[in-house]
Amino acid sequence: MGRGTLLSCLGPACCLLLLLLGDNGGLGSSGKQRGLLEERQSAVTEAAPWGRARYEAVKKQLGTVGALSKQYWQYLACKVWQEGCGKEERTSPGPGWSLPLVGQDYLEILSAWYCSFGKCCKTGDCQIINNITGLELDLHEHLHGQHLAKEIVIRAVRGFLQSPQPQKALVLSFHGWSGTGKNFVARMVAAHLYRDGLKSECVRVFIALFHFPHHKYVDSYKVQLEKQISETVQLCKQSLFIFDEAEKLHFGLLEVIKPFMARSDKGQQDNRRSIFLFLSNIGGSAINEVTLDFWRAGRAREEIPVELLEQQLQLEMLQLAENGYARSHLLEENLVDFFVPFLPLEYHHVKLCARDAFLARGLPYTEAALDEVARMMVFVPKEEKLFSAQGCKSVSQRINYFLP
Repeated sequence: MGRGTLLSCLGPACCLLLLLLGDNGGLGSSGKQRGLLEERQSAVTEAAPWGRARYEAVKKQLGTVGALSKQYWQYLACKVWQEGCGKEERTSPGPGWSLPLVGQDYLEILSAWYCSFGKCCKTGDCQIINNITGLELDLHEHLHGQHLAKEIVIRAVRGFLQSPQPQKALVLSFHGWSGTGKNFVARMVAAHLYRDGLKSECVRVFIALFHFPHHKYVDSYKVQLEKQISETVQLCKQSLFIFDEAEKLHFGLLEVIKPFMARSDKGQQDNRRSIFLFLSNIGGSAINEVTLDFWRAGRAREEIPVELLEQQLQLEMLQLAENGYARSHLLEENLVDFFVPFLPLEYHHVKLCARDAFLARGLPYTEAALDEVARMMVFVPKEEKLFSAQGCKSVSQRINYFLP
């Protein structure tokens, strides 16, 4: 290893290692190390002046690294074990010493790694990362054919998180055909707002027919649901609740959820930092009709105004009097902040989904293979065959035909 390589290693990441080795003996006793250093110093003294200058420079850098490593260790200890540092250490790194930016990044990574074992915070708040930039990039790269959904979700989530004191919980209602990306977006939101994504203690996912299958047990479901939401809100100031197949939720369950989405009064549990996502197939036909009308008129789907789709969605929900989600007064009480329409996917969107599926599994692909996957899907309506009836839902299974 050359001298340049050695010195480049002596950065913030190596400081902790040097501290442990230096303070605890490491590779031999401190006496042996001092003896070796004295021998080298004597040898350098007998050498040329340029050799002595180089020795002094290296000695100075090693001394600086040794002192700095102790500061790093003290700072890290205070970050992880608050009871292990004094008052002065908590307020300032120490007179005449400032933590370099790169070092701060290393310590944040180390403390986050330690916290990943759940030992440094009594609540779930240390799991919150709120990576809006990552969410925007991921949706832009992997969510196909949904320009409206991308825009609304990013704008709504960013505005909500940047608000110092939101008046109520954020409520988004996703609508569209199966396979158009509703679940995908919900997973992306969880993945970029919380370190553990859907597995986070701050995230709860409820599937109507799976978690609440029998209407005769609705009273028991209501008690359980209210308890789970309350406990999650208490654990995490910022909680995420996802309700899949929302149109199949019993009316009584929605009545339990409503108070958590409304404005919080003084003295009550503060739910204003919670986010609720409802995923529903309601309105899928209305969205498809509007999209088809634009196509028949020779207009691009990107020209569809969100106001038109929101109007169609609300009209369809008001007409479904027998549906619990539709008759839960969510509209009348203005509890839903944004209706997010997911447009039907066309042939070229399915090809993009197939490409992503190949890449996700590390498989090579060709344009012919993508076309073959897309042709396996069923397209409607019967005359135009414009929209994929399943969206991209079964694309990942279709590429199994191309495995050796």
